[in-house]
Amino acid sequence: MKKDELIEKWLKNELSEAENKAFQQLEDADFNTYIVDYAKHFKASDHSKLSDFNSFKERYNKQKTPVRKIDWFNPFIKVASVIIVTLGLYFTFFFNQETRIETLANENRTVTLPDNSIVKVNELSQLVFSEQNWDNNRTLDLDGEAFFDVEKGNRFDVNTANGKVSVLGTEFNVVSRDSVFKVSCYEGLVQVTYNNNDVKLPAGTEFSLKSGQGSKTTIAIVEPYWLKNMSVFENATLTDVVKELEKHFDINVQYPTDLTTNFTGAFEHGNLQNALKSITKPLDLTYTIKNSKVVIARHE
Repeated sequence: MKKDELIEKWLKNELSEAENKAFQQLEDADFNTYIVDYAKHFKASDHSKLSDFNSFKERYNKQKTPVRKIDWFNPFIKVASVIIVTLGLYFTFFFNQETRIETLANENRTVTLPDNSIVKVNELSQLVFSEQNWDNNRTLDLDGEAFFDVEKGNRFDVNTANGKVSVLGTEFNVVSRDSVFKVSCYEGLVQVTYNNNDVKLPAGTEFSLKSGQGSKTTIAIVEPYWLKNMSVFENATLTDVVKELEKHFDINVQYPTDLTTNFTGAFEHGNLQNALKSITKPLDLTYTIKNSKVVIARHE
């Protein structure tokens, strides 16, 4: 019987006793068997990495003492290797997909997570999570600012570059942008982990981290101001106010560097003229808009 016919009958498990002996005497019978056994036990994991065919060949050679030269150009081996590589691609692609949400300047987005928790993502922010096994692993990464309305369930973790926020079910806001890290709890209980320290925040409290030092204060509002399209400041430096203004309107602001007065007030999003008036008038400044992108503020 021809070699190809033996292999075909072997794949269908139709070999007679005599034919099986003939098959076992083929040069690449051991390798053919290894491929099928390996494919049977192939599983994807959260960290599956795709190996090329040469890597697969090396793995086989390490497990078997070579006694016969393997015909790597055998058509069956080519097909079997393609099957294994395709399986790897399938599991890697479909089981390791991440959802990535990115917002532009002056853009907010609302995201519904697999457990129906709601995340409202503020402008210039990024949210990354995986839907795989979400009910048992409610974890996401945040760079920027977002408001969370979390459904009750297993632990819910928000990872940031400055610290981690953990809850079971609550409403809270997280800002993690550059050196700024602030967590505000509006409902339930929030735990903030930073620099090996844990801080618990009940509803109506806020945690801020500046220069490595954490502080906890009370808040009187029921949701963050940005959800109402407002930026609010209390005794803030002009530098911080200008940064917020530039971020929201994608502009460059030039202002007197000798002005040391702090600012308490607010500006509304979506209307540059009104926002500039809200900031410059209390500070006795005037302003000029040039080319729609540059704002020059000066003393009156």
